[in-house]
Amino acid sequence: MLLLRQPQTPPDPAVPRVVMIGNFDGFHRGHQAVAQAALNVADSSNGVVWLLTFDPHPRAFFSPTGAHNALASPAVEARLAAAIGLAGIYTMNFDKALSSQTPQAFIADNIVARMQADCVVVGHDFRFGQGRAGSAETLREHGGFRVVEVDAFADEGGQTVSSTRIRSLLSKGHLAEANGILGHRYFVIGTVEHGEKRGRELGYPTANIALDAGSALAHGIYATTVKVGETVYPSVASYGRRPTFGDKPPLLEVHLFDYSGDLYGQQLEVAFHSYLRPELKFDGVDALIAQMDKDSEMARAALASAQPLSQLDQALGLVHANVLAA
Repeated sequence: MLLLRQPQTPPDPAVPRVVMIGNFDGFHRGHQAVAQAALNVADSSNGVVWLLTFDPHPRAFFSPTGAHNALASPAVEARLAAAIGLAGIYTMNFDKALSSQTPQAFIADNIVARMQADCVVVGHDFRFGQGRAGSAETLREHGGFRVVEVDAFADEGGQTVSSTRIRSLLSKGHLAEANGILGHRYFVIGTVEHGEKRGRELGYPTANIALDAGSALAHGIYATTVKVGETVYPSVASYGRRPTFGDKPPLLEVHLFDYSGDLYGQQLEVAFHSYLRPELKFDGVDALIAQMDKDSEMARAALASAQPLSQLDQALGLVHANVLAA
């Protein structure tokens, strides 16, 4: 999959190009419905699908002091897009010049000239151009290409699926519900960095990964799996400030059950399967180790019956391979 950023130019399409436009943070089930509509069009025309997206998020540009906690980093977004079946992602710089473009100019400069779209697929609430004046109808009137507008996606309870709702669920430790709305397990990608080596002293060596400061993930203990290269390992993870040893910046610490080796500097994919308990402060090391033993048992039990949540979850390959083979 090609990852391009302005001012790069996408290659001339040798096949019809279907372009889906927007910020698809987390690629939840609503986003997947838009992507599937785009893939259906591409399949019918032997074409390919590109995502045209923006950085920073327009909301962050217009309200730079507000909270704009992304569900997915660019690396996670690219991993999801590839698993869904997109051919490429083109990221435009959202700045004053772009925000000031009229809808007609945006269509001419970016959708027609830059992306050379044969079809554009957008969600029901898509707006673009100066003052958010552009809509799907504007695309139809001024584009000269096919336009597909996808209806709002609601879950089984009739609630609209949104990234905001998922962030709220994650912040409260409601991981199972968040994963159900995502349609895949929430996961992060990060590089292992050196820490205080305290986990090793406690008998639980960990791979330490710093998450974005605005991460919505609740502090606590999780049953997780970790992808190292092409191998997936069962694991237990702690995310938080480590209050037993003083109040520190939030850190993700992951203990891989069936792994021995040096992970420093490696990029890992950590998938969150179950929220086990909130972060606690213990009176001493012995009490902490006893709880870590219990946490490990709970994590192993939670992972023993893990199965992919969807075809996308299976394509991501973040479920322990030994479980799937059982």
